[in-house]
Amino acid sequence: MKFFIKAKAGARRNAVKQVDETHFVVSVTEAPEKGRANEAIVEFIAEHLGIPKSSVQIIAGAGARNKVLEIMASFTKYDL
Repeated sequence: MKFFIKAKAGARRNAVKQVDETHFVVSVTEAPEKGRANEAIVEFIAEHLGIPKSSVQIIAGAGARNKVLEIMASFTKYDL
């Protein structure tokens, strides 16, 4: 399953806003330096979906604001 993320790094607090079934706006407090924001986004999405962070991978846009994440878990508490 693929999710399309608009990332906002350096925010005041972590937050997830769902735009539709596969599009999210994710704000993280980490700065966009040395991949810290990407790691925080992966961790935050995994926590939000109730899956291990090892099941979430950025497959496109690692250096951009718009990212594509692939969820490799066969089960989630998140029901689409």
